[in-house]
Amino acid sequence: MRVERFPAPGEKVHGSDFMIIGGGCAANAAVSIARLGGEVVFAGPLGSNDDAVSSRIVAELEAEGIACDGIVRAPDASASVSLILIDRSGEKSIATRRGKGLSDARPTNADRLVADVDALLADNRFPDFVAELCRAGRARNIPVVVDVDQASDPRHALFALGTYVIASRTALRGITGEDDPGGGLRALSAYVPGFLAVSDGPNGIYWLEGPELRHMPAFKVEAIDSLGAGDIFHGAFTLALAEDRDIADAFRFASATAAIKCTRFGGGASAPRRAEVDEFLQRQGT
Repeated sequence: MRVERFPAPGEKVHGSDFMIIGGGCAANAAVSIARLGGEVVFAGPLGSNDDAVSSRIVAELEAEGIACDGIVRAPDASASVSLILIDRSGEKSIATRRGKGLSDARPTNADRLVADVDALLADNRFPDFVAELCRAGRARNIPVVVDVDQASDPRHALFALGTYVIASRTALRGITGEDDPGGGLRALSAYVPGFLAVSDGPNGIYWLEGPELRHMPAFKVEAIDSLGAGDIFHGAFTLALAEDRDIADAFRFASATAAIKCTRFGGGASAPRRAEVDEFLQRQGT
């Protein structure tokens, strides 16, 4: 729901726009890739066949042309549900009922799922599930992008499996205790042998090149909804790697995709199409 401002305790506020949409890091990224012209296979644990939320998520992904072969419907399980308020600045406030019975699920055939893909993107919400897919991806020597969306133990195998590990600023701070992007990246590099970066919303993207800290500013737009922007950034970045773009070009493409999304209400459902991103970049002179 879109509101002018977040309510104080016990207060009611007027809501304008209202939507019920699918979401989640990997699902939003999958929608982004599909709308940018990529072919996508989605893999992850969802609730049982009786869980209406999970069934709705699958239906919405399939409507975007996304193959759902890798979804595991866990018995007696349920998907997460979030209540999200977006204020006039585009900032979000979220309450989540976490899914149940999903953490023990594993992919049925990781090697088959990655056999024909050019790049793999995984987030760390279900690290043991995606680690099997990342191992299969590394065995094929394809780019493996790890979206560190939440603070977790950097000693988990997932951190070492990523050829590209991109953390959110909040997750990086939670893992390392460092508020400075450069300090946080250097601290995390003790656990990450691959390329390492941190996304910082309107402040852009920071990454390490050897000992040097690099930075690319975000595109300046009038943001009305930042929900899902990071997920869409990761999806566009991964597609760019699959298209053999270099790092700077991949970041520029991903930043433009995320910037356009922020100008629209609707979370991941407002991910832009390829022609919109190309036109946006042309207007920016890049």
